[in-house]
Amino acid sequence: MTTDTVNPTPSSRRKGSNALAQTWYMTQRQLMAIFRQPAYLLITLIQPVIWLFLFGNLFKKVVQLGGFGTTSYLDYLVPGIVLMSALGSSMWAGMGTLEEIERGTLNRFLTTPVSRSALMNANVVQQGISITVQTVIILLLGKLGGAHYPGGFGGLVILALAAILLGTVFGAFSNALGMLVRQRESIIGINTFLLLPLTFLSSAFMAAAQMPSWMRHIADFNPLNWGMVAGRSAMSASPDWGIVLGRGGALLVLAVIAVWLSTRTFRSYQKSV
Repeated sequence: MTTDTVNPTPSSRRKGSNALAQTWYMTQRQLMAIFRQPAYLLITLIQPVIWLFLFGNLFKKVVQLGGFGTTSYLDYLVPGIVLMSALGSSMWAGMGTLEEIERGTLNRFLTTPVSRSALMNANVVQQGISITVQTVIILLLGKLGGAHYPGGFGGLVILALAAILLGTVFGAFSNALGMLVRQRESIIGINTFLLLPLTFLSSAFMAAAQMPSWMRHIADFNPLNWGMVAGRSAMSASPDWGIVLGRGGALLVLAVIAVWLSTRTFRSYQKSV
């Protein structure tokens, strides 16, 4: 076997580094667009606060029913809020894609040498960064409110990774939806239809042991619940690594499928313009 077949050629290395640089450039562009919308940033902070402290105090005695794995409802609620926030923010990624299509920005980028993968992957990276920052803020707010994290730093990292994977799943699907339907009303309608069922057919607010059996069975197929179960287990004093790896692995597979679907949809869009 020759050396050329083992090591990548200089040109392939340059292409890889260029793709990474272009992806980061496009990611920065999207991050700057978010920073220029202070109202949006404020809303993303207010909603978790409402969930944490309003719901946390309203239902704090519900842990007496049992099955929560903790005596503090806030401890139980924090991972759920992290995953719900990741879901809520990522589901609207398609609106940004649609806006770029309507303004002609995306079409102009298609006439440049920028990597096509960079155009799509930048949105995924931006979602991951936003969700990470959001997760850190929610965890700090929970700590200030008296929540405990027995799993330590490692458990918090796994919770953040679960949130990023969930955001990747629904962000990529939302992008694909934006390029397919190309109508704001359709995206709003589909997101509104999905958000509440995904939330309440999960263990976000109530322990699975207290849910009706039919709801528990549906929750077993809910990606939002996969992230919650993996995150809560990792954050416990005695994590069940089989559950963590099983649910986390399922989210990873779904994220890969979602990104692939989004990429295929983008290529179809590219051929249509």
